[in-house]
Amino acid sequence: MGTLTRRAFVQAASFATLAAAGTGTGSFAAPSRQRVFLGTNTADGIQAFDWDPATAELTPAGLAAKLSNVDWLVLSPDRKYIYAASEVDSFNGKPTGEVASYEYANGKITPISAQNSAAKGTCHVGLDHTGRVLISADYGGGAAASFKITAGRLSPAVWTEHYTQHGPNPDRQESAHAHFASFSPDNRFAFVNDLGGDCIHIYNLDAETAQLTPAGKYAGKPGSGPRTLHFHPNGVTAYCMNELNSTVDVLHWNKADGSFKLLHTVSLLDHPSKAVSTGCDTVITRDGKFVYFANRGEDFLYSFKADPGTGALTPIARSNCGGKTPRNFVLDPTEKWMLVANQNSGLVSVFARNPQTGELANEGKNFKCPSPMRILFA
Repeated sequence: MGTLTRRAFVQAASFATLAAAGTGTGSFAAPSRQRVFLGTNTADGIQAFDWDPATAELTPAGLAAKLSNVDWLVLSPDRKYIYAASEVDSFNGKPTGEVASYEYANGKITPISAQNSAAKGTCHVGLDHTGRVLISADYGGGAAASFKITAGRLSPAVWTEHYTQHGPNPDRQESAHAHFASFSPDNRFAFVNDLGGDCIHIYNLDAETAQLTPAGKYAGKPGSGPRTLHFHPNGVTAYCMNELNSTVDVLHWNKADGSFKLLHTVSLLDHPSKAVSTGCDTVITRDGKFVYFANRGEDFLYSFKADPGTGALTPIARSNCGGKTPRNFVLDPTEKWMLVANQNSGLVSVFARNPQTGELANEGKNFKCPSPMRILFA
């Protein structure tokens, strides 16, 4: 670990004091130490750490699982299983990525199963609210697949789809690029963001069989590159992060048919006409009062206040992300600290957060981790 500066430590400590004095999310009771898993873009893909929310320290706890190029990790609702996306171009002798499952107990993970995804370059896996359906998204191959889960064990793919739509950006949208899988708050619909096709594919979900059937499509702005989709706790607002123009589509979700309606678009850049940076990820507080977005290229976090009823966003401030290429970022369970996986710096950066104002400290602490892609509190 390396503290950035003495001033950074004092500033972080000051913010921590404010956070500890807060109410609401700041009063969440978390264990004194908690196991954290880091998905990394290395051969030793899943690394274990211990998190201490009192000191904001991450302590290495060794190799958790040897799985190549882990882009994403997700924990089951009962906290017994972890699922991983391995962004490789070949698995089991086939031109696909790998989707793996692990049993989690006593701070350790044990392999249970592994299956072929639909195509190469599996970058994300989404787990439904029952913990019985997993969907993989393949960036490289522009495809998606669903898997039925039984006691943590993945079935072979139940459903697959290979997308063909592409967008106007010749460098990034030469073909479809499935990037993110998610589920509606009521678990009746599933969604796959297609960065290459400038759309979100909408499906009816059968959680008993893991079958998906088409239910429509949300068309984003041409060249925007829809990357991720996150629902606000109000259950009707969703935020679609557009990677290629670093904007966020604020959407109203229709629970009757699963469709989305664009309310407005928020730009994360001061100079959108010269956009060379790319949007990345989204974090929403449990109470829905604050939303955070990450940008790569210019490498920053952007904090917003959100209306709990409508999800409407009001900017707070742009702040430092601690390194290069913030691939993923999360709040710790106390919501007093923001952890950022800076992929190209080989660092996890930690910033204090004021739960009352939503403000993030602009400087914090850095912890070494090779090519971090995903942070998961277990």
